[in-house]
Amino acid sequence: MALLQAFAASFLVSLASFAGALALLVQEKILQKILLILVAFSAGSLIGNAFLHLIPEALLTLNEHSPVFFSVLAGFTFFFLLEKCLYWRHCHQEHCTVHSFSYLNLIGDAAHNFIDGLIIGGSFLVSPAAGWITTLTVMTHEIPQELGDFGVLLYGGLSKYQALAYNFCSALTAVLGTVCGFFFARQSGIFTGVLLAFTAGGFIYIASSDLLPELHEVREQKQALLSFLVFILGLAFMYVLTFLPEG
Repeated sequence: MALLQAFAASFLVSLASFAGALALLVQEKILQKILLILVAFSAGSLIGNAFLHLIPEALLTLNEHSPVFFSVLAGFTFFFLLEKCLYWRHCHQEHCTVHSFSYLNLIGDAAHNFIDGLIIGGSFLVSPAAGWITTLTVMTHEIPQELGDFGVLLYGGLSKYQALAYNFCSALTAVLGTVCGFFFARQSGIFTGVLLAFTAGGFIYIASSDLLPELHEVREQKQALLSFLVFILGLAFMYVLTFLPEG
């Protein structure tokens, strides 16, 4: 019974990826104007998530600094090498080849959702109440982040429907994480801690190497200032979420 509830909860979290469908209701010209804003919010949330949530949680899980920061560096390096393998020539025109950071964002988001699934599965092992509280907390993280991720995928060259489909597929790893959290609970402590830190390194790389440089392409002063403020808003939002219960 608990497994079924956990499965339903993780699938509900996966459905948060469709938050980007709101963008389908917006006219193309208007959407193009707000894409950089979504990228700015995503950059802020990725960095804030890494430093305020993932790394601190990894430190608590492993109780040692060395493996945590080694895993962060490993994640950063892995995503750097991965980008070399996925590299496409950068293009700033409306119709161009899909940017490599779109795929990097999907991979990083899939790992993050897998961790969410691990946490949800472990919480339902404690009690159904703890599991649903954790699910609610995860949803508050995911909805704004998925909006930002959708903007990143669109900005990277994917169509609206491609972005929705790919984002949903990456979100389904939460279900896999829930199953693993149930059946490998005793062994998942070290594994989860390492994966948390590894994902943090990947998120830091995506935000600092790919997303933030895109914001430097903005030449209009007002839009540049707005992008910066939205980036700070992404950081601030992740800080506020540190006060929510973890389940």
